[in-house]
Amino acid sequence: MTKDQWGALQQKLIETVGQNNYKTWIEPLQFVGVNQDGVLVLGAPTNFFGTYVSQNFGDLLLAQVSLIDRSVRRLSFEVANDAAAPSRSAAETPKPAEAKPAQPAGDLPGAPLDARFTFDTFVVGKPNELAHAAAKRVAEGGAVTFNPLFLYGGVGLGKTHLMHAIAWELRNRNPQLTVLYLSAEQFMYRFVQALRERKMLDFKEMFRSVDILMVDDVQFIAGKDSTQEEFFHTFNALVDQNKQIIISADRAPDEIKDLENRIRSRLQSGLVVDLHPTDYELRLGILQSKVETYRGHYPGLEIDEGVLEYLAHRISTNVRVLEGALTRLFAFASLVGKPINMDLVHDSLADVLRASERKISIDEIQRKVAEHYNIRLSDMIGPKRVRNFARPRQVAMYLCKQLTSRSLPEIGRRFGGRDHTTVMHGVRRIEELRQQDNQIDEDVEMLRRALEA
Repeated sequence: MTKDQWGALQQKLIETVGQNNYKTWIEPLQFVGVNQDGVLVLGAPTNFFGTYVSQNFGDLLLAQVSLIDRSVRRLSFEVANDAAAPSRSAAETPKPAEAKPAQPAGDLPGAPLDARFTFDTFVVGKPNELAHAAAKRVAEGGAVTFNPLFLYGGVGLGKTHLMHAIAWELRNRNPQLTVLYLSAEQFMYRFVQALRERKMLDFKEMFRSVDILMVDDVQFIAGKDSTQEEFFHTFNALVDQNKQIIISADRAPDEIKDLENRIRSRLQSGLVVDLHPTDYELRLGILQSKVETYRGHYPGLEIDEGVLEYLAHRISTNVRVLEGALTRLFAFASLVGKPINMDLVHDSLADVLRASERKISIDEIQRKVAEHYNIRLSDMIGPKRVRNFARPRQVAMYLCKQLTSRSLPEIGRRFGGRDHTTVMHGVRRIEELRQQDNQIDEDVEMLRRALEA
């Protein structure tokens, strides 16, 4: 294979992996050459980058390259600076670790773990203390007490952090364990690939030989019948061997639309834990923890009293946005050589603060209403029509219509997949009751004030 052939292959790779994956992971690769053993050597920006591409796109790249040059039997990756050295020819290239088509059980093709996501860096508060305790218990290893552990919650609440923390802890405690962490989309991709290449026996053996299986964002397999079938059998095989399974999703099992009932039942058979939206104290604790980390990178930077409290109040819907705001604040202060005070906050975070001013999330409204009426969130969103659940559900729908920019169909989907006409009926009913029932009117007004505070 030549450099020109590699260049001509790029459009096909865009079509195969998608524009975003191509820009992020394939375009930065540099063609080095094909050595005498039929290994295509590609330069990568870092070792981590090469490892990630090998694990997630290696087989796909090899399949496309083989269509052009059948002599290429394997891929390997090395740091681009070394790969680009002019004195080295393809034939002289030393053999780095190779991306082999079949991987042993100890080197399974999962997603890379983020070194930042450990139990030591996870800030515990009331909204996540149960999830944290359950994750710590599973990470201790030993006898399986609940299987699976199912963690669910909205974006930026810590599900992925806990998943990575469990994997790191298990590996540190027992390096001999085979811990496989991957997303549901990766599981689906590997399954489809095995079907296409007629390697289903290898697929089954690989996924059923692990000691701990961790699948992130399992809602993405909903509606994918064949993938659900294989996931169900993999799940059963591991449970029968008393192997631990840890699953995460953005909602509870009974709220995932198009998920097969037998899988839903299996997911509910262990411990199901909700990570609630963060409260003020937890957000403040996260900021304080991050500040301690940043002090080492930005020595001498002063931060005024009240800044962290202000950010914890104003940015309430997403921890990732909160952490990103703090990162930007420290970087901006370092660049302009100013202390971190309220003036700098408004100068550097104007767009973030503007966005947080307008946004009240459906998740937050649902949680507040459920807490006010002392019912479970799953009951308010679920199918039950009894008055104790139906009225709070209508109140929540009304507030979603009043306080968010979401459409009626989208609100309906967030309430257990209900039709937009159901949302319209609920909104009209609360409008009528506010005129007739002082208690309902007071409840709605109090909830509105609490949400806008």
